[in-house]
Amino acid sequence: MTPHNEAKKEDIANIVIMPGDPLRAKYIAENFLENAKLVNTVRNMFAYTGTYKGKRLTVMSHGMGMPSMGIYCYELYKFYDVEKIIRIGSCGTFDKDIKVFDTILVDRSYTEGNFALAMNNEICHLADASMELTDKIEEVSKSINIPVVRGTVLCNEYFDPYQEEIQKLFDRLPKDLKILGSEMEAFALFYTAKVLGKQAACLLTVVDSIFEKKSISTEERQTSLNNMITLALETALQI
Repeated sequence: MTPHNEAKKEDIANIVIMPGDPLRAKYIAENFLENAKLVNTVRNMFAYTGTYKGKRLTVMSHGMGMPSMGIYCYELYKFYDVEKIIRIGSCGTFDKDIKVFDTILVDRSYTEGNFALAMNNEICHLADASMELTDKIEEVSKSINIPVVRGTVLCNEYFDPYQEEIQKLFDRLPKDLKILGSEMEAFALFYTAKVLGKQAACLLTVVDSIFEKKSISTEERQTSLNNMITLALETALQI
């Protein structure tokens, strides 16, 4: 056990699907897993272990922001012998060609923050997903007809819809990176996986766009998230 996870080592599978929201972890366990067992409730950061089509998996929430992700993925990799983590989350997009409800498969994450410096005394602002795992997700997406857009996202330390002068953020971003969208955790996951010699990937459902002013119904949001969840789970069957 750790200060943040009361599960026993044997309670956690070696593949973990990680949403940010604890209630989304609960939703996945109740609607997609068989024989799901609640194995962590510390800080209400729920973790469930069960099976999906016979494959043993853990679904655990990671909270919001790089510090929270950094704690939970580090402990899973370091103390629970987890080998692969697939983050599933939501994001906004800065790209006019990306639409609300599209699914982004993240292969690189850029941050202005200093997570790498704090964790590992390294100045690093760009982290890659595990290509083997990311390639497998893309392969599965084609086989089950859940399309993805693959590319780079911004891992922000601030919820950018609240920024009053968003153009100043755009102006700061490296011009050689085609950044598809913005979220808040992927860099910490990718960098931690690299340091510990593990694998990490990230799927994001686009839920808002600076180019689309549309309200999203609860049903539409849930359907789009279910596609992403299904893709992550179906990939887990093949790794």
